Amino acid sequence: MALTTIDPGSALVVIDLQKGIVSARADDAVTAAVKQAAHLAAEFRRHGLPVVLVNVTGRAPGRTESGRSAGTAALPADWADLIDELDVRPTDHLITKRRRSAFHDTGLDTLLRDLGVTQIVFAGISTSAGVESSARSASDYGYHVVLATDAMYDPDAASHRHSVERVFPKIGETATAAEVVEKVEATR
Repeated sequence: MALTTIDPGSALVVIDLQKGIVSARADDAVTAAVKQAAHLAAEFRRHGLPVVLVNVTGRAPGRTESGRSAGTAALPADWADLIDELDVRPTDHLITKRRRSAFHDTGLDTLLRDLGVTQIVFAGISTSAGVESSARSASDYGYHVVLATDAMYDPDAASHRHSVERVFPKIGETATAAEVVEKVEATR
């Protein structure tokens, strides 16, 4: 479904745009998605709307599936640091997660409700994992969900397309970053 409106109580939630994840996927598609997400963050800040930046520091404790890449090797010290392009500001809200969804055991729902948020615009990486899981949770919590599809990336292009074309229309509205900014401008 196409974007119809931006609520006065909207917030941007950016998923997992952190050094360890973005640098491992350095290509034109990642660069384009990062540029759009950073533009959204700047515009939300400019209009006094909340910006929530989410990083991930590991996976759920106790998980033992084989074939997962985390292994026992230590991650670089800056692996979970947010990328410079996001231009993190003191007014931004930082959330650290250990699951796919930014809502699970993080206090994100409480934060957003305390801020009066009714609508969440999502951006980030990976479309079919962290972004989709967080968007599904937001929908379950009753938020008006918007997915800025050109401000997200998935290392698997088919998974990205599946999320954008099949999943997202069932849980929210989709738009480009420019369309979101246009709606923000019109309501301010």
